[in-house]
Amino acid sequence: MFVTSTADGVTTLALNRPPVNAISEEWLTAFEAKLDELARGPRFNVLHIRSAQKVFCAGADLKEVQARMDVADGPDRMYAYVAGIQRLYFRIEALPQVTLAEIGGAAMGGGFELALACDLRIAANEAKIGLPEVGLGLIPGAGGTQRLTRLCGPALASRLILGAEILDGAAAAGLGMVHWAVPRAELAQRAAEIARRIADLPAAALAASKACIAAAQRPGTGGYTDELEFTRQLLSDPETRQRVTAFLAGATEPSTKIKSGAAR
Repeated sequence: MFVTSTADGVTTLALNRPPVNAISEEWLTAFEAKLDELARGPRFNVLHIRSAQKVFCAGADLKEVQARMDVADGPDRMYAYVAGIQRLYFRIEALPQVTLAEIGGAAMGGGFELALACDLRIAANEAKIGLPEVGLGLIPGAGGTQRLTRLCGPALASRLILGAEILDGAAAAGLGMVHWAVPRAELAQRAAEIARRIADLPAAALAASKACIAAAQRPGTGGYTDELEFTRQLLSDPETRQRVTAFLAGATEPSTKIKSGAAR
């Protein structure tokens, strides 16, 4: 269901459940196991999630949805299933590594919610992206209502979710749903370039920045304190000291040249 490889600080995880990477209970269990495996494996700074199929991820496995609807405790089973997707996506969101979703084909419903759980998203201009659950009498309950609202604001999230709107990648980029959109023929190369560039940055600084960005979405002003504490920690980090010393000496640009360690 998944194919992984690690090189130069980038772990690539390709979704590979033909034909459309539908999200089944088995898929969820296998994804969790794969993350466990990656945590024990080679160190990396970037988790690059892409698809080995034409579709990025089409969302829920419709055969399993139908099976749940045909039994008396179907709503309870559906609750448990969606809760499992939420847990997986929370785990992806909380990874210390930077996560990049490469959307080459359709990313619908739970498929786009997977991409929303990632830090960065790049899509093919031709890709189809949306949260169409309302059209089925459901909601995007695997984090879609929350993450899209935080990302784009309530006005745009209302338009997209309440209207069950499906956009191509270029339009999604124009609305801020993805960070970059490029022709499909250029997507793999561009995504790999982004992943490699970020992987060369210091692991500790990436993880600390992710934590502070997350803190900015919480009530109160705790994020400012987090910034100070992480700054103190990073100033004691050998790689930070090396990079700052080299930069002050005029030997390098701050984001390049010195090869970074990688986060676990």
